[in-house]
Amino acid sequence: MSSFWANIFRRKTEPVDLSALLRKIFIFEDLTGRELRHVLRILYRLEYKAGDIIFRQGDPGLGMYIVTQGRVAILREEPQQVLVELGKGDFFGEIALLNEIPRTATARAETSCFLLGFFQPDLYDLMARHPHAGVKILNAVAQATGRRLVAVNEEMESLRLEVEELRGTATDEARETHAA
Repeated sequence: MSSFWANIFRRKTEPVDLSALLRKIFIFEDLTGRELRHVLRILYRLEYKAGDIIFRQGDPGLGMYIVTQGRVAILREEPQQVLVELGKGDFFGEIALLNEIPRTATARAETSCFLLGFFQPDLYDLMARHPHAGVKILNAVAQATGRRLVAVNEEMESLRLEVEELRGTATDEARETHAA
């Protein structure tokens, strides 16, 4: 059985105040106490060992994860490159709450860790039962996604300018070589 499915069926408890942790996460910070309790009831408590793959690049996106303890690396498969390392209070995979597109990176437990899984079907059920809470969460996920998109666009523009500068330098050097 894969570590994902084994974790779904094996609920663990971690020594963390989950309400306090969720309150510090942008996606949940505007929820009332009651709304937060509704969310806590539908989160899956997952445990991974160091080196376990949480999901692979290309896997279908099912939902997001919140690190409650330990460290998780987000990496590109080819070339093997760590994009970011996440710790307590960080979240990843939230786009899967909006769209079931394939994962764009692999998530790997760097240490033994506890995660909370928040999956799209549970969010939809929450929206049906408690629409106000669901709308708050969706709005926050959309804002977080928008912020990340802006950051990626800025990085791409910076890289584009750097490439143009390098091309210009190479062209100048080639002209100088031919002139000599």
